[in-house]
Amino acid sequence: MKNQSLQTLGLAVITAVALTSCTGLGKLVKNADKITYKVTPDPMEMHGDSITVNISGTYPAKVFPKKATVTTTPIIKYNGGEKALKPLVLIGEKVEGTGMKISNSKGGNFSYTDKVAYTPEMKVATLEIKASGAVKKKTKELPNKKVADGTIITPLLVKADDKAIIGKDDFKKVIPHSETAQIFFVINQSQVRGTEMNSAEMKALKAYITSSITNPNIMFKNMNISAYASPDGELTLNANLAENRAKETRKAMEAAFKDKKMKVEAAQKDEFYNIVTTAEDWDGFKKAMEASSIADKDLILRVLTMYPDGETREKEIKNLSKTYTEVADKILPKLRRSVMTLNVDVNSRTDEQITKLAMSAPDSLSVEEILYAATLTQDINTKLDIYKKAETKYGSDWRTSNNVGMVYLMQNKLNDAEAEFKKADGLSANNPVIKNNLGIVARWKGDRKAAMDMYKSASAAGPDVAYNMGIIEIQNGNYAAAVADFGSNNSFNAALAKLLNGNTDGAMSTIDNSTEKDAALSFYLKAIAGARQGKADVMNNNLKAAIQKDASFKQMAKDDAEFIKFRDNADFKAMVN
Repeated sequence: MKNQSLQTLGLAVITAVALTSCTGLGKLVKNADKITYKVTPDPMEMHGDSITVNISGTYPAKVFPKKATVTTTPIIKYNGGEKALKPLVLIGEKVEGTGMKISNSKGGNFSYTDKVAYTPEMKVATLEIKASGAVKKKTKELPNKKVADGTIITPLLVKADDKAIIGKDDFKKVIPHSETAQIFFVINQSQVRGTEMNSAEMKALKAYITSSITNPNIMFKNMNISAYASPDGELTLNANLAENRAKETRKAMEAAFKDKKMKVEAAQKDEFYNIVTTAEDWDGFKKAMEASSIADKDLILRVLTMYPDGETREKEIKNLSKTYTEVADKILPKLRRSVMTLNVDVNSRTDEQITKLAMSAPDSLSVEEILYAATLTQDINTKLDIYKKAETKYGSDWRTSNNVGMVYLMQNKLNDAEAEFKKADGLSANNPVIKNNLGIVARWKGDRKAAMDMYKSASAAGPDVAYNMGIIEIQNGNYAAAVADFGSNNSFNAALAKLLNGNTDGAMSTIDNSTEKDAALSFYLKAIAGARQGKADVMNNNLKAAIQKDASFKQMAKDDAEFIKFRDNADFKAMVN
């Protein structure tokens, strides 16, 4: 009975083998090692959050069964799991249906592309091919075959050093200031009358000088004196008259400065005074006429346009006898004058004074002073305290909320930063500085599209916006665009963009000229550049420097597919093991 059972089982096995042989699946399995696969790139690479798998394959002649359907499924395998990609269906030459035909007599080629979202587990992975042949209801599994390693994730090295933009203060250590007064003269005379020196304008000027003398923050620079003669009378006479009026005006001012309450040594020196004279003040005449209500003013203004010569102008205007009398009474007297402009520099509070007041009496500071005070400290908490005080005092100024938000960004308080930037945006809509900062918030929250839209509307804020766009372009896998955005910027991210765009020499040069050149991550990037160039010495030297500065790069390099071709290199193995 037992022997009969064994005979029955043996017959079944023989029958199954025979059927498989008839289908050609057995030969397919037997020759599976002759099927070739090429994966590009190998190792696989992550770009724009995804891995694109490109496979080209070749079946040799007399291997693919004429009536078979072979389902080929690439699988990314990693520690703890696997990810199957879309299957590829290949069909024999006698199969009707959908699929890529492969000839039995000649063999054939196939190509395949698929994209899969990258997950961190795929950093250390392999790509395997799982294939199954079928003829009608008969199936046969081909041996799994490893075809590539994975995964290069160098784009993930991009630094999150987005450039937030401060709402700049307009604080000036020295503020130019001017005080002006004028005096008038009798026709054809140059002496300064006492009544003119005691006019309201002159009293105000002298009062300012008196108060400024005792103010250590006000420094006298110079005085401009512009003396004029009205455009009536002979030109040479008027020229002399204007010069004499200037001289007499200077004497009057020197006398005023000599007063015991107003003694200023600089005011006694020639270089303190800048003298300008105008023999015939036709410009002043024109302005006065335009502002007047004289009946024939339009006619007189046309005369000025028609006749550039002063004598002709005067003659034509005097021909209007009745009108000229009104001009002589209302216009010309105001042109016989000297204008004095005192120029001073007003020194602001010292940095020490501003810092002290920002802590003890912030309400006593102007908005420009308190915003400036925050720039005088490197302590992030002190900055925040000052900006909050500025926001309390000057809440209607968008810069105060914007700058509070900036500090919150520095503290990684993203929601708080966003709230402050939105507050600033409500105070100053479409402000490119605020849009840039809101773009950073959006990117940090993972919405790169919204961030890029923000940046595009913020280009007027300056080159920092383009830098931020470059970070997003790296994340999106648009490396040429990232290189363009970074421009001539010498930074780690600019170097990374060049490396990813295929310019390893440019990446090396950029990082060597950056302020980040001595950072461990910078040496690590140069090690990757060396590996891509096939220069073991460059790779080893820079990787060694990176590990010496930060030991965590040892394990990072050990798992990094950038170095997969050098894993048997003795120096590399010594560094990472």
